[in-house]
Amino acid sequence: MKYGVRNDLMATVQAVKKGEIMSQIECTLDAAGKLSSVLTTDSVAELDLKPGDKVHLLIKAIHVIPAKD
Repeated sequence: MKYGVRNDLMATVQAVKKGEIMSQIECTLDAAGKLSSVLTTDSVAELDLKPGDKVHLLIKAIHVIPAKD
């Protein structure tokens, strides 16, 4: 899948905090450092995100968008 972003960081999901409408995933970058992303709970379910998953963190403007291969 192609994305219209230039920043693509590989990371591992460390935790998923699910809310009724919005959820947060906490990730450790493969290079070094940590980032968090807030997205809808429906998106977390659709991507089936869980701790240990490898994800791409796609960064555009103020958004960090997780994507799985």
